[in-house]
Amino acid sequence: GAGEAHGTDVTGAPSPADVGWRGSVRHAELANLEEGGSIHRVQQQQRGWSRRGMIVNSLSLCYHNKLILAPMVRVGTLPMRLLALDYGADIVYCEELIDLKMLQCKRVVNEVLSTVDFVAPDDRVVFRTCQREQSKVVFQMGTSDAERALAVARLVLNIYYLFYFMFSRENDVAGIDVNMGCPKEYSTKGGMGAALLSDPDKIEKILSTLVKGTSRPVTCKIRILPSLEDTLNLVKRIERTGIAAIAVHGRKREERPQHPVSCETIKAIAETLSIPVIANGGSHDHIKDYLDIEDFRQATAASSVMVARAAMWNPSIFLKEGLRPLEEVMQKYIRYAVQYDNHYTNTKHCLCQMLREQLESPQGKLLHAAQSSREICEAFGLGAFYEETTRELDSRRAEFLARTPEEAEEPAEDTSGVIKMAVKFDRRAYSPQITPKMCLLEWCRREKLAQPIYETVQRPLDRFFCSVVTVAEQKYQSTLWDKSKKLAEQAAAIVCLRSQGLPEGRLSEESLSLHKRKREAPDQDPGGPRAQEPAMPGELCKKPFVTLGSGEESPLEGR
Repeated sequence: GAGEAHGTDVTGAPSPADVGWRGSVRHAELANLEEGGSIHRVQQQQRGWSRRGMIVNSLSLCYHNKLILAPMVRVGTLPMRLLALDYGADIVYCEELIDLKMLQCKRVVNEVLSTVDFVAPDDRVVFRTCQREQSKVVFQMGTSDAERALAVARLVLNIYYLFYFMFSRENDVAGIDVNMGCPKEYSTKGGMGAALLSDPDKIEKILSTLVKGTSRPVTCKIRILPSLEDTLNLVKRIERTGIAAIAVHGRKREERPQHPVSCETIKAIAETLSIPVIANGGSHDHIKDYLDIEDFRQATAASSVMVARAAMWNPSIFLKEGLRPLEEVMQKYIRYAVQYDNHYTNTKHCLCQMLREQLESPQGKLLHAAQSSREICEAFGLGAFYEETTRELDSRRAEFLARTPEEAEEPAEDTSGVIKMAVKFDRRAYSPQITPKMCLLEWCRREKLAQPIYETVQRPLDRFFCSVVTVAEQKYQSTLWDKSKKLAEQAAAIVCLRSQGLPEGRLSEESLSLHKRKREAPDQDPGGPRAQEPAMPGELCKKPFVTLGSGEESPLEGR
């Protein structure tokens, strides 16, 4: 019917009772199958299914008269998206995420943070979302291949197969967008971003494949071409793929923010197409406050406005009552960053974008020097909030572990003889150029021992890590799990060093003489010339390595 021809939803979106946040097919639907019900009736209960058993595009996300947070690399992470929603944004885009990177990820429900995480093989969270933004967030991908694009869309839409039919348990995102406007080399060199503008056939294939193969609205974001005629021909071809809307950055591929945005070209596109046109690129010339957003929309005759840098500088740009004080906005951002365990480097980057010319202020200097989320919080008077939130997350984690004891198993099946201590690695307590792992490695070399071997495991429930280091056939482990593999390995090294009475690089160790390697004359090592190794205190380096049997008492921290 007409709905199928235009890629609209012919069945209607389910209510929250139909599809839960944790994602599963309703028991009633499965029972319908078990009792001999037709697959057709099950399909009709699913989101956006046609009578042919194919997914058609649901338009539950409206792009008319909306305020939209633009996709911005290193900025459009979860804290910024939630903050923009708080201040009045209707739709928020995530930062561009490359298809090849996403296809390596696995979908993980984070019970501690109440988020859905897409985790890379190196255990980095590539994309994190939560229920609060489920109906508002658009996933933007960088891609140059239709099949990869579809695979990524199905991953974030949580689509699975039953026989030869496709079902969506639930959608983690509200829409799918393809970046066709980024002029940066990291995007264009792979044939993505603005590079696609010179290949309309590929554009058509990617968008058509996504529209036909997914259950959420598909959009794209482009830049304008050198001529108006070419631009209009391209957007008309794009419209025929069945996408729900098109975002237009009113600058050419080679132009930058200092160049004026072409409102006239965006207006010509809006007057040509029947789908919503989203105007973008007005931050430098037009948008300074909330009222300017509507002026820009009228100047471009667009359906909606997408704001990038003006929102990056102060997300309260979306607030109709006017901009909020920057200090207030930044504190609110930090709270989200801590609550959702945002990596401190990303938090720091976003805050620096907000401070801009104030980076040389006392607060800006504190932010620049911060090396952890705790230090960022302290710089903004939120130290108590950090401690309270951390305790709450730790308590929540412990609660989940208590309810699922099978997830709390020790890293190794046989832990007899493992020396354990409850320690963590706090970078602030150590010399900037020295770590416990470095100290342990240098000690092993001087004692002619094999280098330390680290075995690290990840706990599925919260994705925390625990590491066991083996030195001279003795294993050492911290009983405290950590949020990264590197930190867990440092903690294991600390246990080994402390059990041997060796320096570990702490600032309080006055006798420590281990420093960064220097280029000096080669020593007389029989293995050949090599850089002189840093010296260690002689009385400690010559201390024999202590090995405890399984029946001996393991040392405890503080003894």
